[in-house]
This record gives sequence, C-alpha cells and structure tokens, in this order.
Amino acid sequence: MIKYARRILLVLSSLLLVIITGCWSGNEIEDLTIYIGLGLDTVKESQFEKEANKQGAHYPKENVLTVTIQIVPPVSGKKGGEGGGSSSSDSDKAYLNKRLTGDSVIQILRQFSLQRDRPVVGHHLKVIVVAKELAQKYSLEQLFDFILRDNDIRPSCLVVVSHGSAEEALSSNEPGEIPAVYLMGLVGNRHRSSAILPPMTLVKLDSDMQSGASFLLQNIVTAEGEHEFSGAAIIKGDTKKWVGELTQYDIEGLSWIKGNVVGGALKTYAPKEGYTITYELRNSKATIIPKVSGDDISFHIDVESEGRLIEDWSFPEIPSSTEYIQELEDQFEEEVRKQIRQVLHKMQNVYRVDVGGFDQQMKIKYPKHWKKLQRNWDETFSRAPVTFDVSMRITDFGSSTD
Repeated sequence: MIKYARRILLVLSSLLLVIITGCWSGNEIEDLTIYIGLGLDTVKESQFEKEANKQGAHYPKENVLTVTIQIVPPVSGKKGGEGGGSSSSDSDKAYLNKRLTGDSVIQILRQFSLQRDRPVVGHHLKVIVVAKELAQKYSLEQLFDFILRDNDIRPSCLVVVSHGSAEEALSSNEPGEIPAVYLMGLVGNRHRSSAILPPMTLVKLDSDMQSGASFLLQNIVTAEGEHEFSGAAIIKGDTKKWVGELTQYDIEGLSWIKGNVVGGALKTYAPKEGYTITYELRNSKATIIPKVSGDDISFHIDVESEGRLIEDWSFPEIPSSTEYIQELEDQFEEEVRKQIRQVLHKMQNVYRVDVGGFDQQMKIKYPKHWKKLQRNWDETFSRAPVTFDVSMRITDFGSSTD
C-alpha cells in the first residue's frame, strides 16, 4: 500500500512539474522591441539611410517600398525620428516611428536589428496602413505575402489605406496619443456613423483576396497631424490593386444596400423652407433579391428603417400633424434613394466593380449560374439592372420640454 502511494505521489509530482513549467522559449517583454503599427509606403529614404549609404552601409536591394514601424513604449535614449537622433518634440511622444527602405518586408524588418539593441517583434501589431500610391503600383498579394505567412502577427490586425503617406497616418501631434491605438478606436465608432466600414482584419483580407471578388478598405486622410476615416479604397478582385475611391457619402449609400447600418444620422432638408432635418437611425434592414431570366440578370433591393426625428430646424416642437410626418419620411426616403443611386452609378459605370454584396446573394440563390458567371462577375454586374424600394418610418421625436 505504501509503495502504491509513493508511485501515485511520484506520478502527480511529475505532472505538476510539466503543468507549472514556464515557457522555456519565451522572452521577457523588456528584452524586446514591440511594434504595434506597420506602414507601407512608396520609396522615401530617411536621412539616416542616405548618410549611412554614403559610408558604405548599402546592401544589395532595389528600393521598392518604405516600411515604417511604430514602437511602444519608446526606448529611453533611442527616441527620435526616422533614423536616429532625437528632438524635444519626439521626447514627449508615447511612441517612436522608425522607417527603412528596401524590396522585401521581412528583410527590412530584420534590418532594424542592425539599429536596435532589442529584437523587433510584431506579436502585438494592431494596424497595418498601406499608402494608396503603393497599392496602385503593387498588388496586395505581393505586399502582404510575408505578413500573411508570419505566424507572429495576429490575424485580428486591422488593415486600412491612407490617402497620403502611411507614415503620416501613423503620426500624431497629440501628446500621449498612440496613432495605432487611436485608429483601432475609430473602428469602434460604427454605432455612431454609417460611414465607418466593418473592420477589415488580416484574416478577412486573406479570405477576400482568395475569393477573387472586389472589396473595400477603409480610407484615412491626414492633415495637420490629425486623422479621419473618409470613404474607402476600392481593391479590384482580379488585380488586387487600388482602382478608385468611394466618398463618405457613397459609403453611407452602400451601407443601406448591404443592410449593415448599425448607427448614425441621415440629414436632409425640409421640403418647403429648406431647413435642416435629421433622422437618427434606430434599426434597419436590407434585402438584395437577384433575378435570373434566361441570360438576363437583374437585382431588386428592399430597404427598411425605423428611427427618430432628432433635429428639425423648421419645426422646433414635436410635430403633431400626420401629414407633416409623412412629408418628412418622404424626404428622408428620397435622400436614401439619392445615396443609393450615386453609389450604384460609381460601382456599375465608373469603376465597374461589385463591392455591394450582390455576388453573395447570386451565389446563394443561383449557385449553378454563379459558377458560370464568377470569373467575370464585375463586368456582368456592371450591366445588370438594379431597382430598389426604400421605406423610412419615424417612430419618435426625441425628448421634449412639453
């Protein structure tokens, strides 16, 4: 009995040693350089690179792109701009941006090891910003090849496009602000604005590129060190390159089509006086109905929404007239129709791409037809008639002092 108990004790002790053993391959965070933002730009050598190259620091490469990494927290004694050195303005920042130029993303990241005394790792990468100009020249499959292969980078990382340079999108004049974290926070405001797209993560980007369908990436504009989500970049399905942009107004129209409006306001003007009236969305739904008749394909969209009259400059009190409410609903419906017409025109006539989810509905309802049309779907969609009905219902009028 005693021998049996000893054996049990030995086995349990061995199991405990295995369970409580720490990660023997791990590194202390203090021994690493953590970057949480990654920017991909057209070539822009830093002053450090230019000076270093004069001193023989050049290695065999073509200057194809510039990679910016956003490091947090900035290491004491290493704060500075693009390639070394420091400034009083940089010393107050909660992050450090470093950039290098080359023709291989992985090689550029490894090249930082020649400058940093701690390994550069992307385990906590939050945002990848791609400059529009670079995405026009190279496909996202090329630019993201290493990133999608690297198992150190989280698949939940956000991907966006910058109208200007990616480095500027990862910079800020606000004390204590970390741009990569700030951009992630903007995505969380979808319940406040229908102009914010559902987040495009790395895993979703990979899926969209594999599907061969055209898709959108949220666009960022930067001015005076401040940033704003403004419209979206269109990525063509067959080339995986930037081909155009949709405005904020277009994205609002597209949100009605796709039925993914989770919040926001719709502004238009009263029919008679022309004063501002605003509708606050409470819920909405949209249904895309594909129709096939022989070789002819068409679509019909049903859009329904309920909300409140949240602002009315022409009628400061709660309106009691049913006729007046109907007039406002008609006015809001016409504004939604205008948004939908505009974005449909851009999709079908300007860029000739389907980024509205019409392909998904075709695939679900007519799978056999879809297999035949899939290869040239963007062209097929651009020729398909699209009709739509819109129904807006005002259910309440906000708070009142009455």
